[in-house]
Amino acid sequence: MSSHASGAVVDPPVAVYASRLGDDALILAQRLGGWITRAPQLEEDVALANIGLDLLGQARMLLSYAGEREGLGRGEDELAHLRDERGFGNVQLVEGQDADFGEAVARLLVFSAYQLPLYRGLSTSSDATLAAIAAKAVKEVAYHRDHATQWALRLGAGTDESHRRMQAGLDSVWPFVDELFEGDDLERRLAADGVAVDSTALRAEWSAHVGEILVRSTLTEPAPGAAPATGGRRGVHTEAMGYLLAEMQHLVRSHPGATW
Repeated sequence: MSSHASGAVVDPPVAVYASRLGDDALILAQRLGGWITRAPQLEEDVALANIGLDLLGQARMLLSYAGEREGLGRGEDELAHLRDERGFGNVQLVEGQDADFGEAVARLLVFSAYQLPLYRGLSTSSDATLAAIAAKAVKEVAYHRDHATQWALRLGAGTDESHRRMQAGLDSVWPFVDELFEGDDLERRLAADGVAVDSTALRAEWSAHVGEILVRSTLTEPAPGAAPATGGRRGVHTEAMGYLLAEMQHLVRSHPGATW
């Protein structure tokens, strides 16, 4: 940890941690934006757009703070639009291209059920900025989880076709679950200092909620995959990530330095 001439504290580990959480929110926001005009009903277009905007707001705050703490003069726009794929530290779960609405619901359910206890824990962080961001975000994510839960129940316990699609969506995202809770040395050091949340401790609450929904919606928990996803926090991503970034970053990279 060091300081700028301006007096701002430079703390690369906190910057990395904040950027990881910001990347999670940013990439899922981008994915949800792709559902606008494609959701099964008009109200759901609006709902998914609003959830995406919530996540984008979280990403902006987290990436702005990451930029402050890394001390390299980068802001939220530079971090969002001028990093290459290997510079992003989001989990692989949030970057996947949804095959249909059932997969989008499954992805949002799995992620929001993880993000809610994460932000609840982070709201008591010894880092005042992270605590404030989390305290605001936890109210939003509670709605995200409830929204995904209601759709999972509706589809899973609905018609044979809706049940089949919801189960297929769950099967598709399940290999990416373990990465949410694997943690690493950086996270553990920050958690020991009261700054971060130990993600391995979140699995029990996540499992309780998701497990209850699977029972109520007559869905079957997929079997663990032979090769679960890993590496997103280290910049290792799926093929889908490159296409997502190409679309998200195209305008800024096509007109470097432009303002509007």
